[in-house]
Amino acid sequence: METALPARGRIGRKIALVALALVAAAAAAYVFAPRSADLRAFDPATTARAETAMWRHYYEKRYLPLFLDLYGLARTEQGFSPWDSFSLALSAARAAKKFQPSRSRAEANAALPQLIEYFRTLSLAAPVAVDVEKLAETELDWWQARREKVKPEIYGLTIARVSSLLYGKDDDNVRQSGLIRANAMAHRDARDQQMTDADWDSIAEQLTRSYRLLKASVGAR
Repeated sequence: METALPARGRIGRKIALVALALVAAAAAAYVFAPRSADLRAFDPATTARAETAMWRHYYEKRYLPLFLDLYGLARTEQGFSPWDSFSLALSAARAAKKFQPSRSRAEANAALPQLIEYFRTLSLAAPVAVDVEKLAETELDWWQARREKVKPEIYGLTIARVSSLLYGKDDDNVRQSGLIRANAMAHRDARDQQMTDADWDSIAEQLTRSYRLLKASVGAR
């Protein structure tokens, strides 16, 4: 009897270790296992609401809520794994934070490494082969154009170019989507510190129209 108890104790510990290893393996599989992410599988209204919230958090310099919004969008609308969603949210939030205090294109280039990292992960769910560096540079082009007060009908076409590079589509719907999104940004810029809840609701409506046009063009898998 004196030796049986320690034996049972060793067996119990082995069972506990095996159970712990199984739980750890399941957790790792959940977090890291690739998902069938697809950039085309988004709901326009949900995406528009998420982006509206992201804009608001960006201008209020609330980077943690911005990160959480980015994570949720990647996870629920695009179907990325938790790890890839975390990577996307982190690189996008870091790019925004790097860009925000810049005052020239030279300074804005500090955000390029994070944008490249962001598009490298995002490209895993793109329906076409993607030039990651070209995408990052084009994205930064319209960020800077907006900063320099370029007219929305001009930088809106650059926004459309980003979509074309990402989805492999270049048609009127894509271009109109980019222009509407740019006009929503111009609305925010014109109101600036006077933005109200009604203004944000208007932006959400504009972004919904924009993403519906994009969805009509790129379709679903």
